Amino acid sequence: MVAVHHTPLIATIDQGTTSSRCLILDAAGQVLGSAQFEHEQIFPRQGWVEHDALEIWDNVRRAVSAAMVEIDAAPQDVGAIGLTNQRETAVVWDKRTGRPIHNAIVWQDTRTADVAGDDPRRWLERTGLLANSYPAGPKIAWILDHVDGARQRAEAGELLAGTMDTWLLWNLTGGAAGDAGRPALHVTDVTNASRTLLMDLRTLQWDPQLCEEVGVPPAMLPEIRPSIGEFGRARSRGILPGVPITGVLGDQQAALFGQACFAEGDAKNTYGTGLFMLLNTGPTPHISRHGLLTTVAWQVAGQAPVYALEGSVAVGGSLIQWLRDQLGIVRDAAESETLAAQVDDSAGVYIVPAFSGLFAPRWRADARGVIVGLTRYVDRRHLARAALEATCLQTLEVTEAMSADSGVAPERLRVDGGMVANDLLMQLQADVLGMDVQRPANIETTALGAAYAAGLGEGIFSSLEEIAGLVGVERSWSPTMGDKDRRKLVDGWNTAVEKSYGLAD
Repeated sequence: MVAVHHTPLIATIDQGTTSSRCLILDAAGQVLGSAQFEHEQIFPRQGWVEHDALEIWDNVRRAVSAAMVEIDAAPQDVGAIGLTNQRETAVVWDKRTGRPIHNAIVWQDTRTADVAGDDPRRWLERTGLLANSYPAGPKIAWILDHVDGARQRAEAGELLAGTMDTWLLWNLTGGAAGDAGRPALHVTDVTNASRTLLMDLRTLQWDPQLCEEVGVPPAMLPEIRPSIGEFGRARSRGILPGVPITGVLGDQQAALFGQACFAEGDAKNTYGTGLFMLLNTGPTPHISRHGLLTTVAWQVAGQAPVYALEGSVAVGGSLIQWLRDQLGIVRDAAESETLAAQVDDSAGVYIVPAFSGLFAPRWRADARGVIVGLTRYVDRRHLARAALEATCLQTLEVTEAMSADSGVAPERLRVDGGMVANDLLMQLQADVLGMDVQRPANIETTALGAAYAAGLGEGIFSSLEEIAGLVGVERSWSPTMGDKDRRKLVDGWNTAVEKSYGLAD
């Protein structure tokens, strides 16, 4: 039977680190259809991570097509396209042929770690970012310096560069061939641009001095646009011909938007491979003094931008994967909850998962993972609980840093990501934070955020208030731990973390 759609649908492209998805949503935010395709993770050497950008573009097209077929939707049923993407991943390609000149360098890649020199805070005031291996700008410069003739070609205007949203938008709007006589759009949004180390956080434009110091010719960079507004139309020869693209957000900003964190002081934490917490700080960027990053949360066309503080923790769900794959302590992620629930505490054991150093707010590259407090009494149940507690305690550190930087203490924490299915983890998180934790009815918050942004940009939604009305809370947890027990747990954690310092080669 052919599906009948009476209101415009929204197609959301969610281009992530390991896969590319398309979700088709209705105007109530309900997911009607979806498709997902993984892409290869390329590891040329220790610490290097790459993706084939052409493979990702192929997978995006396949995902859009498969999602539309799943619900038997026609292109005219779709009123808007939203896009969200892995951030900081950099692509450089030939403007004439549309072929990348090198694999995309992924946000996790560490080859540009020396960009900081002796001062990782050298560009913090202008960009909100620490100078390290994370941002996209130095990755672009690395490609120009390591592919024969690339820098000269870039200076001559033959090459284009951008983050993954820019690469996909260029292809979606026509690619090298253009569309109906119009060239493809070389554009990005403010949230992705704010992750490059090349954009001035206040002017929302590329900074010529930053570009010169990092080594990226401004001419090869895309035009920066508001997150919610006009990004052209999908090419006429594609699966969604002529559909307007009206919402583009980096993945963590999309999750913040999808959680309806529209008020200053609203915060969300995404529990995925790592942990990513963002706090809405309103129209003023707060430059961190406590190890956080300052980023653009979103901007509606014609309005002032909204800023956020962000804390990125390297190891979240990947700690449970390590217990499963490397140690064999659990058979699957669900068993970590089952085992941890069988004991009242971790028996004084702490796991500090500094497998490749510590990210926010400590930023200790010399740290390595440790397990502290082992006795003969300890068994795998205590280790499972210690792993969950490590997730909660790392989140506490970021939350406290955010409050110190902004002067705003969140009243509650909204959560999403794969780990939030663990009810015990959520209760432990409420206990450690001393605040309520809320899990949304739909945990697809990243894709939802891009869909809501696109719907707002195209007029399918009339206001942020209307969007907020679509975001329901499935369950909430309140603290049950006393202050004395919480303080003891935190003090033990701090002692354990200090044991991890200075262990790197």
